[in-house]
Amino acid sequence: MLITLDGAIRQVADDIAFANGMAVTPDNKTLILAESHGNRLTAFDIAADGTLSNRRVWAEFDGYPDGICLDTEGAIWYADVPNKHCVRVREGGAVLQTVTVDRGCFACMLGGADRQTLFIVAAEWRGFEHMVSDARTGQVLSVEAPAPGVGWP
Repeated sequence: MLITLDGAIRQVADDIAFANGMAVTPDNKTLILAESHGNRLTAFDIAADGTLSNRRVWAEFDGYPDGICLDTEGAIWYADVPNKHCVRVREGGAVLQTVTVDRGCFACMLGGADRQTLFIVAAEWRGFEHMVSDARTGQVLSVEAPAPGVGWP
């Protein structure tokens, strides 16, 4: 859905397999969307009015992309809950780097003073039926990344 500055709401894409993280390229011309249940990142061209077109698979893999972020080399980092890692991939799906942790990775973002620190939000995952719990297993982890972050968010 797109919400315009005047408050109008319109659908700009459909048939998304469990939409999760989104990133917009620095030129504001491409939206990349994580489809967790589709095992892929999907890209769209963004028109000046916010309309999306030219839907295409940006990368396809065996993982379950959740939160994502873009770096200056045009690679995407994606967090993967069940596989307990964050993966850096190029368009087409080539894996460049993997950071494995001891719990599910829900989100990742390049930040810090030079935007070259990969921050990972991770927690133990016990399934949808246990999403509400008193267990406090969440952590924010960090690792130096090979390239700084760009784009939005």
